[in-house]
Amino acid sequence: MAQPCMIATCRRVSQTLCYGCQQNFCRDHIIEHDLSLNSQLNPLSDEINALGERLKSVNLENAIGNSRKKLEQWRIDCHKTIDDFFEQKCHELDRCIRKKMEKQREEIRRIRIKMSDLIREQEATHKDIDLLTITVRDLEHEINKIEQISFQIEIKSLVLDDNLIYIENLDINHFDLISLSSIYKTINYPRENWTPLTCNNQYLLIHQEPNLCLVDQNLNIIKQNSWIYGTIYDMCWSSTLNRFIVINGSDVFFIDENFISIENIQTLQKCKWLSCTTSETSLFLSTKVWGSSIMEFSLLPTIKLIKQWQSPDTCTRDEVINGIVYNNDTLAMMIKNPSEKTIHIEIRSSITLDRIWSLKLNIAYSQNIRTRCCLLPNDQWLVVDRNTSRIFHITKDGKVKSSSAYNPPPFCAVLFDHNMLAISTARGVNIHKL
Repeated sequence: MAQPCMIATCRRVSQTLCYGCQQNFCRDHIIEHDLSLNSQLNPLSDEINALGERLKSVNLENAIGNSRKKLEQWRIDCHKTIDDFFEQKCHELDRCIRKKMEKQREEIRRIRIKMSDLIREQEATHKDIDLLTITVRDLEHEINKIEQISFQIEIKSLVLDDNLIYIENLDINHFDLISLSSIYKTINYPRENWTPLTCNNQYLLIHQEPNLCLVDQNLNIIKQNSWIYGTIYDMCWSSTLNRFIVINGSDVFFIDENFISIENIQTLQKCKWLSCTTSETSLFLSTKVWGSSIMEFSLLPTIKLIKQWQSPDTCTRDEVINGIVYNNDTLAMMIKNPSEKTIHIEIRSSITLDRIWSLKLNIAYSQNIRTRCCLLPNDQWLVVDRNTSRIFHITKDGKVKSSSAYNPPPFCAVLFDHNMLAISTARGVNIHKL
């Protein structure tokens, strides 16, 4: 049975079925239908051409600039690690030969004393001469061995694991508090402990009283060292120095990655320090006073004060800076204002301290509780507030993207490895997989 044309005003019988849209048309209207479809191709073609031009204009350096900087810093750090290891082995080799030489020097010194005594007393016997002759010949033999000495050195090729560097295309919306996974693992504290944490590319540094502990990517405690220097106010990592930096209120300590030494930096002036962070060239410290100051110290060749900002350039005289975090020539600052009962996060230039943006947070004020922040991918921020038991996701341009309750109350957070978020509480450190 013949079907009518799909055009409502047409009384003709359909002659053709359009298989694309499964509609029936008469001879005239199938031509109009085809023309209509073809006409829609032109604007699509224009859009495709425009997209092609946009793709040509994409600046690759801008797109991957920060990632390339991270790779370059990794290369520099690895070269430094190899150089340090080389120097260590050279010193080890020197110690081996010096030890042998020192033994022979001591023997020469002993023989000289013996001969001086015999010459002074004029009582040398044939037996003395024979013993000295044998001793000198033995000494000569040992020195000949030293001159001809060679060490067998077994060197293994440096094997690079491809997993050392993980490259992932991170969308700006990749991290979202709403989709934050449940706790993957918890590193428990033996007793309640409100201590910050930090990490480098390999290890998470935590304070599990009475020890400082290094935790690897498998969340195993691999090294620990007793901490006897009082309350820890903040800690951070310096890739330039290859050291962790820990402050206890008045002193600043450098801790090497192998936990071989804990060094109190005596060259730094005594202040009431509250927060620390590092760039590739500088150490930034903020003071625990109303109207906080921020001091910038060079890292190399020596730790030396190079710049100081004071109130009102840092904050007003009735405000205190709870924490500072460096990122790409900027400083994130958590600032508490007791008179207005407010807490806000600001992004400032790390060079001039000029304000880039400021955001007042909807957080209940508390006199004695610090509100802290940590860096997320794509220059975003996570603000952690113990007083209200909430965490806030802040965009790179200073907007609250989302917030979420977190229990038990969180104290500090840090992005660990490429896919783990560590959040500390009074009971321990919770690990979430991203």
